[in-house]
Amino acid sequence: MKKLLLSLLPLAVSNFSGLVAAPPNIVFMLVDDMGYGDIGCYGAPDAKTPVLDKLAQDGIRFTQMYSNGAECTPARTAFLTGRYPQYVGGLECAIGTGNVGRYDDAIRLADNSDLGLPANEAILAPALKQAGYHNGVFGKWHLGYESKFSPLDQGFDEFVGFLGGNVDYFTHTELSPLDVFIGGRKPIKRKGYMTHLITDDAVDFVKRNSKKPFFLYVPFSTPHFPFQGPKDDTGKMHPKETFMIGTREKYVEMLEDMDRSVGRILKSIDDAGIRGNTLVVFASDHGAMKPGRNLPFSGWKGGLMEGGLRVPVIARWPGRLKAGTVSRQPGTLMDLTASFLRVAGAKKRKDRKLSGIDILKHVQDGRDNTARTFYWRARRGDRTWRAIRDDAMKYVYKIEGGQEEEWLFDLSTDPAEEKNLLSKQPKTAKKLKSRLVKWEGKVKAVR
Repeated sequence: MKKLLLSLLPLAVSNFSGLVAAPPNIVFMLVDDMGYGDIGCYGAPDAKTPVLDKLAQDGIRFTQMYSNGAECTPARTAFLTGRYPQYVGGLECAIGTGNVGRYDDAIRLADNSDLGLPANEAILAPALKQAGYHNGVFGKWHLGYESKFSPLDQGFDEFVGFLGGNVDYFTHTELSPLDVFIGGRKPIKRKGYMTHLITDDAVDFVKRNSKKPFFLYVPFSTPHFPFQGPKDDTGKMHPKETFMIGTREKYVEMLEDMDRSVGRILKSIDDAGIRGNTLVVFASDHGAMKPGRNLPFSGWKGGLMEGGLRVPVIARWPGRLKAGTVSRQPGTLMDLTASFLRVAGAKKRKDRKLSGIDILKHVQDGRDNTARTFYWRARRGDRTWRAIRDDAMKYVYKIEGGQEEEWLFDLSTDPAEEKNLLSKQPKTAKKLKSRLVKWEGKVKAVR
């Protein structure tokens, strides 16, 4: 009998281990300044994006997802902390080229060499690392130029990318004298188109780490200006006077190249045999500036109309997320933080309560769409935007140069925000404005 039990033990252990799924790999690809309507599966008539279209067919396509900031830095802060960016302080608009603060609080921090995401405020990567994940980030950081804001001090094991908001795609320099292209902790020099270099590093990371759980964060610079395609290398930096100017045709060329790069990363996952245990999420950090396409919404990057905030989000997890699903559940990029922590079995910090919900579980469980309330504040110079969405009602306030503007929209009937209901529903606007003021009182910065 003893020999029989011993002979059955390996089988029992094997069967038991088969019931306990290994932690999934997590791949998050975040593109830069891409509009809601810029890719095929979100209605783009001119951009051919077969890879992303197939990814949406194989997973979930979200239609009511928001960024937590209408610029790069606040959006990334919210995702990596899982909290409203206002809690950090100084990061409500993009850090300026050359490490410049762009409003009073950010200027104060920059003057004290403290403009960036403090390591203690980073939540996602450290928690995943503690849970046994190997973490890599390749691409745009934009969360601080100072060495103390290095990704390697915020839970990431590997980093190759650039520190600022924009770089020439070939010279890998920005419109400042600072060294911004970094490998680990030191400036590096490489030849090649930035999108392709980011992709090369991501593919290599998958190959090297396919035998253990990993978190791969790929913040592409595409299609952020300067508007350069993969064949536009002149040997010199893009001219300063046209750094932010581009045609729709060039923009689409960059999008289509990015789509092929996403395909390379997905292929590396398949080649490694880990597709079934890899959660892949693709998103844009916020809405586009011209010549991007934010349709069917109005507004642009930097503003708090839907066009500046609504972002495409696609998630694929074979066997866990039902293929071909279209979710209309309102959510934000902060919700992905909560979802990633849950699927990894990572612990949440008790001293930093998350602002989002586990949106992937919400969809996995087949729950009905539920009403939610979201808040925004965006600052730059003397301009401040504030907004609140409560269920389908959205109140927006803007002050610039001493001039105030207010709007009230019903997104259920007017998603393009064409009909200002402020004069018709003043009580609703007053109520939402009051809630917005209370929220601002709660999200006090830690520094």
